[in-house]
Amino acid sequence: MGKLIVSLSPHAHGTDSVERNMYGVIVALVPALLASFYFFGLGSVVVCATSVLACVFFEWAITKFILNREQNTIMDGSAVLTGLLLGFNLPSNLPVWIIIIGALIAIGVGKMTFGGLGGNLFNPALVGRCFLLVSFPAQMTSWPVAGQLGAYTDATTGATPLSVMKYAIKSGDASLLNQLPDSFSLLIGNGTTGAGAGCIGEVCALALLIGLAYMLWKKIITWHIPVSIIGTVFIVSGLMHLVNPAYADPFIVIFSGGLMLGAIFMATDYVTSPMNSRGQLIYGVAIGFLTIVIRNWGAYPEGMSFAILIMNAFTPLINTYVKPKRFGEVVKK
Repeated sequence: MGKLIVSLSPHAHGTDSVERNMYGVIVALVPALLASFYFFGLGSVVVCATSVLACVFFEWAITKFILNREQNTIMDGSAVLTGLLLGFNLPSNLPVWIIIIGALIAIGVGKMTFGGLGGNLFNPALVGRCFLLVSFPAQMTSWPVAGQLGAYTDATTGATPLSVMKYAIKSGDASLLNQLPDSFSLLIGNGTTGAGAGCIGEVCALALLIGLAYMLWKKIITWHIPVSIIGTVFIVSGLMHLVNPAYADPFIVIFSGGLMLGAIFMATDYVTSPMNSRGQLIYGVAIGFLTIVIRNWGAYPEGMSFAILIMNAFTPLINTYVKPKRFGEVVKK
């Protein structure tokens, strides 16, 4: 046992807690959740509700029957948040049984295998999402077009803006980019253009930005990770667009796919992101750069999830080598 050393008074008592931050992020997700209901209707309701309920159930069951802990953690909000984020990363026509498998992997493998909240190396929702993407590629890349409010498994599917961009790059035909919605339509909700195919939580960038503003106001997160990711993607994609018009306009790039969702709500996870601002900037720039590389030259049109998971693995290394200066430290000559 190490010796506990208590510093001299005064001691400041903070109001921060796991529950406050978790439920704060859930509140920040409400605008995007309402937007998903508006654009995808029944499909969004079924997918999000199934994901949340399954994540809460698996956390309760694993804690009680496998870890044999008396105190359960389902009320701290982390399981609900994981369920919401997992649901946001899924198509609105995904069958219930696949969603339940994704929730089991997210909670059972991504979180509870490491001992629960605070011990996980990777973002649990992204672990579930990427497992489903690899295991059920056909179902996970069948994107319902927004506006079919009463449809669920029989919804009409279409191409996403990212898949159009990918084909334009491969073919070298810049005219294919004319099929894309304009950047303003993507900002307010690409379902309004009739081309709103994609994951549930990525259809309205404006709703996600409202959530970002709320979390910054409540000091749940800082600006470093979201701004460094979005800024890196904007600058790199802008330079590529100037060199070759077959690469899309940077505004369309940042408002398309899961970039906003990942930068604001996934990459900023406390447990799996660096602890100080310098480390967060390095982490964010690397995620932005990897996202561009995977989107343009990888096997999948979207690269945000894989980029975040890759940098989750580097977070301990970043924390080790980018440490804040200790108060009162004497620099050795």
